[in-house]
Amino acid sequence: MQIVFIGAGNLATQLAKVFYEKGLNIAQFYSRTEESARALAAQFGAEFTNSLQDVKRKADLYICALKDDALSEVLPQLTDCEGIFVHTAGSVAMNIFEGLFKNFGVFYPLQTFSKNKKVDFGKIPILIEANNAKTEKFLLTTAKKLSRNVHVIHSGQRAAVHLSAVFACNFVNRMYVLAKKILEKEDLPFEILLPLIDETAEKIHGISPLEAQTGPAVRYDKTIIDKQLKMIENPLTKEIYEKISKSIHAEYRY
Repeated sequence: MQIVFIGAGNLATQLAKVFYEKGLNIAQFYSRTEESARALAAQFGAEFTNSLQDVKRKADLYICALKDDALSEVLPQLTDCEGIFVHTAGSVAMNIFEGLFKNFGVFYPLQTFSKNKKVDFGKIPILIEANNAKTEKFLLTTAKKLSRNVHVIHSGQRAAVHLSAVFACNFVNRMYVLAKKILEKEDLPFEILLPLIDETAEKIHGISPLEAQTGPAVRYDKTIIDKQLKMIENPLTKEIYEKISKSIHAEYRY
């Protein structure tokens, strides 16, 4: 099997690593930035290009790990390629491939990725979608070589998963940033919060997030809330605190 990566960012890097570890053949990397494509290709003994015209035209699997808005620009330039095309996006419908390719689908690993932080793919949910049974079987077989947690879902479900992931991951990480800024003003390290963060994440493995909620907003302790609001200087951060507190209290006021 020959695999071509269209894109050379965080997700492409981590997928390439696990494909390589599982003995799958990575034939080529494409990136608009030659340096990025060259660097990845060197790791895995693959070819590289920064020209869409030079992308291999006959491969088994093309993995389009691109920014969402780049897909509609890049895909029409690859319609003469033979093979299965998949994208890795959470909120892009599979029908972006319709009229361009015969066999296509989605290969969406539900995880946050950084280029240099290794992840255990065996635990990562991989969400699959395909336009026909044969392609679905191929993608399932490929995904199961990487993970024990593979699901076939449709585009609407995947969009809901991605939205939920924005709340559970991206927004939570933004809270870490704000928490770090508060601590820095008092010359305190962010690491002081790590046991609390770890316990909060661990707790919801056994109970629901609704049951796990604590803090002054549950019963809307106005004395504490007002005191903390006065400590916040940034107007946007103050607004975030107020709105999240009200959102929490709305779940528990009855």
